[in-house]
Amino acid sequence: MASTPDLFHAAAAAKPPRGAVSADYSAKDIEVLEGLEPVRRRPAMYIGGTDAGAMHHLFAEVLDNAMDEAVAGHATRIEVKLAADGTISVRDNGRGIPVDKHPKFKNRTALEVILTTLHAGGKFSDKIYHTASGLHGVGLSVVNALSRSLTVEVARDGELWRQSYARGAPLGPPVLDGAVHNRRGTRVTFLPDAEIFGADAAFDAGRVYRMARSKAYLFRGVEIRWSCDPELIEPGGDTPETDTLHFPGGLADFLNSALAGRDCATPTPFVGHAGFPNSDDGEMEWAVAWPLSGESFLNSYCNTVPTPLGGSHESGFRGALVKSLKAYGELVGNKHSAQLTAEDVAGSACGMLSVFLRDPQFQGQTKEKLVTAAASRLVETTAKDHFDHWLSADPETADALLALALDRLDDRRRRKRESEAARKTPTRRLRLPGKLSDCSRAGADGTEIFIVEGDSAGGSAKQARLRETQAVLPLRGKILNVASASADKLHENQELNDLILALGCGAGERYNGERLRYERIIIMTDADVDGAHIAALLMTYFYREMPALIADGRLYLAAPPLYRLTQGAVSAYARDDAHRDELLKSHFKGKGKVEISRFKGLGEMPAAQLKATTMDPAKRTLLRVTIAEQDREQTAERVESLMGRKPGLRFAFIQENAAFAADLDV
Repeated sequence: MASTPDLFHAAAAAKPPRGAVSADYSAKDIEVLEGLEPVRRRPAMYIGGTDAGAMHHLFAEVLDNAMDEAVAGHATRIEVKLAADGTISVRDNGRGIPVDKHPKFKNRTALEVILTTLHAGGKFSDKIYHTASGLHGVGLSVVNALSRSLTVEVARDGELWRQSYARGAPLGPPVLDGAVHNRRGTRVTFLPDAEIFGADAAFDAGRVYRMARSKAYLFRGVEIRWSCDPELIEPGGDTPETDTLHFPGGLADFLNSALAGRDCATPTPFVGHAGFPNSDDGEMEWAVAWPLSGESFLNSYCNTVPTPLGGSHESGFRGALVKSLKAYGELVGNKHSAQLTAEDVAGSACGMLSVFLRDPQFQGQTKEKLVTAAASRLVETTAKDHFDHWLSADPETADALLALALDRLDDRRRRKRESEAARKTPTRRLRLPGKLSDCSRAGADGTEIFIVEGDSAGGSAKQARLRETQAVLPLRGKILNVASASADKLHENQELNDLILALGCGAGERYNGERLRYERIIIMTDADVDGAHIAALLMTYFYREMPALIADGRLYLAAPPLYRLTQGAVSAYARDDAHRDELLKSHFKGKGKVEISRFKGLGEMPAAQLKATTMDPAKRTLLRVTIAEQDREQTAERVESLMGRKPGLRFAFIQENAAFAADLDV
């Protein structure tokens, strides 16, 4: 019998390791990739993939080089042309790439070194570019490596030089193409390689146009001239064949264009441009507005490079906004402002943020996130100082913005409570208020819930109900007036929380009618002044917090009787004084003395009478609460005047209508 080690070695020899292709592994198996071969072997390492987005990144790299010349003050114009053959060219009127011999590579020009060597360029120090988007010296060489063809033209010192490449390899040395007197700068024309991006890969004209336009917004000192062959333009689209992109207002121009037609919380956006405390650190520009509807966004850039994943500059900017607004809230005595977060202040904003930094640090070659730690402090310090002044200069605007942020704070708290409830076990999540007597039917079809005043009325209603389809929820007295209460009081009110939990549909922006547990919601209060007040408070709550429930025709008022009229064995019930008098004249006319008893409340009614008069679907009367389309504006005004925070409006209404009041129940 073989020993354990022998068995192990035998098994290993019989079954090769997973993925093994050769047992031999020596120095000859070590590959050394030179030049641009690493880029063609692993393009995703340099441009994030080989899809359409990665292919358009090639254009971004070339455009960034031209923008660096403009930001450095050496170029004022950039030309972008998209041709029908799939090529795209970018030309600037900057200094032009050097074409003299490189001191380290004496047989090659600096132009060829830049185009064929990774990590070669003039942006590793601040001698040539104070701020630049290209930091690793790989952008243009990567474009060259992944292009089927690339031609570069350099107009410099009155001479025009041209050199062509194929898949990263030069087709010859730079060639002098004659003298030029009114031209300078660099033009790069290239065609992405189908072997890398696929045979059907092609530039999208609209996408390229938007990329070029965003650069023009980012640097107000540059003019970008766009042209595109007509056959590449999508019919009916908004991409022009030619356009001149120049925006003296910078980011503010973009924001105004993006928010056209949208109402904002503040009459003017918060815009500005400032250098960092130390002029060598760079500068920043911003434009922010707070629209009342629609999607929000914060587009950030560093050295004109988009940073869709944000980073330290975004963190600093958000911090500046929330700290300034919290300080303003404390100044005006608003205690709740201390609980604001950056999400409350900036979460609904639409903004643009552009920073120019010396030697920024990005996450990866695609530069989607800025990770320069100092940027957060620089941006926050600079932006906060300007935002403080902006708020204090216009208190009315500042108050409107503070109110918007506090509304978002309330909404965030509500979402948190619902999220915490959702994380509970299924048994706890389905727990209902203790006072609720639920119906036995599982689905909502045919079911209804009676909202009643107090435990006494609740006791009678529970005895009178149909257990299969009718639920009863007693509330303690008069509920909170949501039209005049603060959001904190609304969220802390136990009676309203019980009501929301019983209905199961959420409230406010979180309302979901599909989750409503009952087909009908019936407000059943005493047929007197106090009962009418409670009903008004409940209707106000549903109007403010669940308007869709009313629109769907789910809210009803019960019509319990106020009087019982008896003559011998005959009884009848009257809803109010007018109905009582009507019954006396018609139903009991000429039949002797009629005994009239007034119900003190639903709790005083025997269960059988409550069922027969108010709860039995075959005999009762229900009043559906609706709002006619033509009355919506008037309804909103009436609710605000009678139930809102301004008692003067209620007093004025009473004065105007006192003469029409009769038979007051006081």
